[in-house]
Amino acid sequence: MSADLTKLESHLKTRSYVEGYTPSQADVVVFKAIASAPDATAHPAVARWYSHIKSYEPEFGSLSGSSQAGEAFLGGSSAAAAPAKADDDDDEVDLFGSDDEEDAEAERVKAERVAAYNAKKANKPKTVAKSVVTFEVKPWDDETDMVKLEESVRSIQWPGLVWGQSKLVPIGYGIRKLQITLVVEDDLVSLDELQEKVAEFEDYVQSSDVVAMQKL
Repeated sequence: MSADLTKLESHLKTRSYVEGYTPSQADVVVFKAIASAPDATAHPAVARWYSHIKSYEPEFGSLSGSSQAGEAFLGGSSAAAAPAKADDDDDEVDLFGSDDEEDAEAERVKAERVAAYNAKKANKPKTVAKSVVTFEVKPWDDETDMVKLEESVRSIQWPGLVWGQSKLVPIGYGIRKLQITLVVEDDLVSLDELQEKVAEFEDYVQSSDVVAMQKL
């Protein structure tokens, strides 16, 4: 069964995921129904979503949620597509067994499998997405105390934010801007909110800008 790219494109124009605000099994079932990366010209929203979800491929087995919402974007037969077998050996665990196994022994085996699966997932380390950011802060003029400016910027403390090395870069007329490196956890730190906090030091700061960002 293949995905209905036209329907999916319309849905993803205003959303990041098939359902909710984080990747889920709904994204997985649709992703697996697409044979190859979509044409970015014909389906730009789907292409963006496909590239993003592909980065979670090693973690497909651990994503939460149900595939039901994703099945609405599958074409062909109305029957739900059987999920493709993933490389992760977690998917080899049969949580539910055969529908014909209704006796007490089958229930016991099923319970043992669920317990083993949950224990394995609980012990599996989660990948924390981080980025290295180059951040620049411009002063008002050449008389701005750049030591105080940097102290003010570094005084911002935030879970998932680590300040790194810095330097002063000349920009003309004796004015120098602060260029500083920081590492952020993507799920914890909003760079827009960080710039708003920096702007609060209005005695020193004229403006700030994120000039480079690279995923770790």
